[in-house]
Amino acid sequence: MLTGKQRRHLRALGHKLEVIVHVGKGGLDDGVVAAVNQALEDHELVKLKIGEAAGVDRHEAAEALAAKTKSQVAQVLGYTVLLYRRHPQKPIIVLPKPAKIDA
Repeated sequence: MLTGKQRRHLRALGHKLEVIVHVGKGGLDDGVVAAVNQALEDHELVKLKIGEAAGVDRHEAAEALAAKTKSQVAQVLGYTVLLYRRHPQKPIIVLPKPAKIDA
């Protein structure tokens, strides 16, 4: 689970990214999931665009894609979604550490 500070960090990094995957009228089919999986494997942080013709709610689509790709939603802004999944062997992005909670 991403903290607010980590989400802000990822949003800042994602601001300059280009959209890699477009979800069209086919919706969230296997091809889209495979493309997002490959993009996450290559980049860790992926920006995608959900077209209005996709026929799905953007927030539901973001959560569904995150679940299918075992990633986390960093942001949904308009029809643009930012997904993050840490690379298991060679992580590129260093997230801020969560704040310690004093008991």
